[in-house]
Order: sequence, then C-alpha cells, then structure tokens
Amino acid sequence: MQKKWLVKDAPDEALVRKLKKELNVSEIVAYMLIQRGITAFDDAKNFFRGTLDKLHDPFLMQDMHKAVERLEKAISNEEKILVYGDYDVDGTTSVALVYSYLANHTEYIEYYIPDRYEEGYGLSEKGVKYASDSRCKLLITLDCGIKANDKVDLANKLGLDVIICDHHTPGENLPECIVLDPKREDCQYPYKELSGCGVGYKLLSAFVAKNNFDTDMLNANLDLLAISIGADIVPITGENRLLCQHGLERLNKNTRIGIEKMLNYAKKEKPLTLTNVVFIIAPRINAAGRMGDAKNAVKLLVSEDEGEVRTIAKAIHEDNEERRNIDQTITQEALSLLEKDSSFDEKCTNVIYKTGWHKGVIGIVASRIIETHYRPTVILTQTKEGENWTGSVRSIKGVNVYDILENCTDVIEQFGGHYYAAGLTVAPKNIEQFATRFNEEVEKILQPETLIPEQILEREITFDAIFNKGESVHEVPRLKRILKQFEPHGPGNMKPVFLAKNVYARDAKLLKGEHLKMKVYQPHHKLPIDAIMFSNPSAFKVVTESPFDMVFTLEENTFRGRSTLQLNVKDLRPSLILTDN
Repeated sequence: MQKKWLVKDAPDEALVRKLKKELNVSEIVAYMLIQRGITAFDDAKNFFRGTLDKLHDPFLMQDMHKAVERLEKAISNEEKILVYGDYDVDGTTSVALVYSYLANHTEYIEYYIPDRYEEGYGLSEKGVKYASDSRCKLLITLDCGIKANDKVDLANKLGLDVIICDHHTPGENLPECIVLDPKREDCQYPYKELSGCGVGYKLLSAFVAKNNFDTDMLNANLDLLAISIGADIVPITGENRLLCQHGLERLNKNTRIGIEKMLNYAKKEKPLTLTNVVFIIAPRINAAGRMGDAKNAVKLLVSEDEGEVRTIAKAIHEDNEERRNIDQTITQEALSLLEKDSSFDEKCTNVIYKTGWHKGVIGIVASRIIETHYRPTVILTQTKEGENWTGSVRSIKGVNVYDILENCTDVIEQFGGHYYAAGLTVAPKNIEQFATRFNEEVEKILQPETLIPEQILEREITFDAIFNKGESVHEVPRLKRILKQFEPHGPGNMKPVFLAKNVYARDAKLLKGEHLKMKVYQPHHKLPIDAIMFSNPSAFKVVTESPFDMVFTLEENTFRGRSTLQLNVKDLRPSLILTDN
C-alpha cells in the first residue's frame, strides 16, 4: 500500500545545541527529545528515569474527596462493595486492580463483568439489579458509566451509592453520583489522558494517601496498569508514560502467576515490551470476553492458585486460537465481498455485512480491512435474518466516525464511540440505505489525500550518523542503545522512524518468497548494514535496479548470543537522486 512520507518539523537549532551540551548526547538524540517536548535537563530526567513521586496529587481530581470518604464509610461499616468493569482489557485490568487491592481491606467485596452479548458495553440494568440483589451498598464502575445516567438513576432508586471511575468524554449531563473522570469540564486534574484503570489507580492512591498506608501493596499492581495503557492505546505521555515504565518493570521482575502461565502458552519469554503487551497479552485477555466469559480474565489476573490459573490460562489460550481462526476466516470473506462489489472504485468507504459472522471479532476484522483498503470501514452482522444488524466501525486519520454516524441517525437504531472507533445497530430495512448514507457523509468531508496512509518520520539521516567514531556495523551502536531508553512507545511517543536517501543494496534475496533481506549502503558510507523488509516481495525489483530511498527503524538482531544492528525497512521507493556508486 502506497504511503505518503511526512517528516516532522525540525526544532530550533539553537535549542538543539543547548540540550545537546546539557545532556552530553548526540545532535540526533537532542533533536528527537525536543520533538517530544523535552527541552531541559529536568524534563529529560523525568522522561528517562521518572519516579512515582512525580505523579500528580489524586485529590486534584474533581469528586475525589467524596469518593474516598464514601469508600472509607463502606469499609468501616462493613458494607458490601461491587466492583464493576467493562469486558475489554482496560475494564478487566481495572477490576483486577481495584478488587485485589480493596480485598486487603474488606472481605465484603466482589466483582462483576457484563456479558458482551446479553448486556453489551457499559453499566447494565442487569448489573445494577445484581448489585441490589446481592445486598451491595456501594457500586464502583471502572472504564464505563460516564453516560449511564439512567442506570445510575436505577441504582439510586434501589438504594445503591455509585462511584464512577471513567476516562471517556462525558455527555451533556453527568450521572447523579460521585464521578471521577479527568475529562469532566469542571475537573482541574492536570493530566487528561489516563486509562480507565489509571482512574481506578488514582482512587486507590487517594485512599492510601489519606490513611497513610504503605504504597508498596498498591504499586505491586502497576503491571495491570501498564497492560491497560498499552491495550487501550492511550497516549504514552506524562503520567501514562511514567506509570507504564514502572508497570513494565513490575511485569518483567515480578510477573504474576496468571500472566506467567499465559506467556507459557504463547511461547513468549521475557523481557516484555509494551509491543508485547499490545500484541500478545492484550489479545488473549480480550479473547475471554469475545469468545467466552470475561470474568475468566479477571480470575486469571487476581488468582494465586496455580491449578486454577493453569486451567484458566489454557481456556483463554484456546479462546484466542479460536478467535484468530474466526477473524481470519471472516476477514477473507469480507475481502471477497469487496472484490465482488462492482461499485468499489466509486466509493470512499467499506461497508460490508453478512448474516452469521461472530459479533466478537467484527471490530478486529474492520481494522484488518483498513490495512488492505485504507478507508473508513464498517463491518456488520446479524445472528439470523430479520434481526437488527450489529456493527463495528474503524476509521482513518481525518475522518471522525462519531460525527459521521451522528449525521446518519435517521437510519441507525443506536450508536456510540469516538473519533476512530464506534459500535452501532441498524434495522434490517435500513441496511442498504445506511451503507449509502455512510459513504455520502464521508465523501462530503473527505480530502483526496486522506485516503493515502501517512508514515511519520523523525528526520532524514545518513548511515554515517548512526555510528560514533570507532563503532562497527557489526555491533549495536550507542545511538540504538539510547533510543531503546525512549521506550515504551505508543501514541505521543511513537518508535522513531528515519529516512535515508540514495541507498544501494547488496546481496538482496527473498526469504520464503516474501521477506526481503539485504545489505544496504550509501556512496559516502560503503560499509554495508544488514536490513530486512517484511511481507513486500515487490520491493526486490526496486532495490536491485536502482538507488532507492527508504524509511526504517533501528533494531537489535541477536543470533547465538551476539547482537548486531539491523535496519527494519518500513517502506521504500526509487530514489530521485542519482549519483555515481
């Protein structure tokens, strides 16, 4: 898929020189730090080696004093507490964190995860009634509830007090209860991008601080917070970065038994990075809710019974294998339907629907379709003909699907979501009209270049700049070792991607017919560097016929205990600069 390469704006040269001198780092490192908002020594210290005492005071969050007082009252009066969370990774890790910590202070506590298919997303009527029937007095919602005004009204009517811990954007009116959400308009909390689990952590931090409890017991659960941050794709900036750094350290040094068993089934060894969290741990936790019972994910995270954990980890592994098989099958079916669509080239969206697809994976399928056909995509299914269509929407940069769906409300039964992702329900009689309207509404706001994916680049560099004087291409250069400290990567701190121009290839060959392995060099840097480009056999022709420009990341390749530098090529194209080789 063709991509447009966009190089970030260059920072002020004087500021680069100043930071380079202050930190005693290379010009490239200083340049990249400034691009991330790091302009002084203390900023850099917090970025690379931040400590938890730099976290904001949790009592800066609106309603926090009320929340802690109500929690203390429940514990001292031995009132039963129900910890309620969504069925995704952020929800289940939130529940595991809050439940496992509070269980040290009260035995009158249990947790509840709604059924994806029976109850749907968020605080459900069934969940509220369960809390009442179980004689709970306090209901704590995590990663949900900010728009559940009617369910909170029901809870109040049934004699339940509610504390909402959410991170989604509130509606016009807040629910009638205690609400912890940094995105509240009246909330002065400095950092607005916490995950749902992060808001739950802040509630517990405030509880610990007010009672002068030791923080070690709470921070033993930071691994759960790191998992939620990675899985929910929140910005890896500010407090999220700090919490994620410490959480990943905990995940690697003191791995809880449930995660250990999960990794065994995944055949993944430590150390774990945030990328491993996103692509190995998170899908398996999610699979419990997609294919079976999300409560199993919470049990896996809180149980210390090795036999129970082994059984659950095996079940979740099997759920994930089933999920992978199903989503691959549905993806192929969806792509086939697109290929048969005679009007495909006239559209700017993908709207695909078929009876009988598994509802738990259609969001994944929508994301996969965008990888092949870069357009806003809707995947819908119904269990049997005549039922409402249930759908998932995934979008691309420049198209706010929440706004698009708002303009289609006359042909939609209900919907919810945000800029890049949404869920919706469409009546059978409106399905074709919805497909047409969705495309029309996107077309109204679409710019032609929007349908070309972007590759954001740090800057152009030469291969010479990668190595310090005396360093060999057969070792891992200092630059790569420093860039490793920029981790964890994610939105707001993406893995650095560089541009190199006028590159030549040597010893190019295709591995398994699709992965391009080669040695690359530039006329002014004749020593070849190992490089690999995955799943792009057509690139072989480009690199063997002419000089080329390429975008790449710096990677460490370890073989038989020896580590060397390897360039991971993300994209390439024939060079416009022709020079003598």
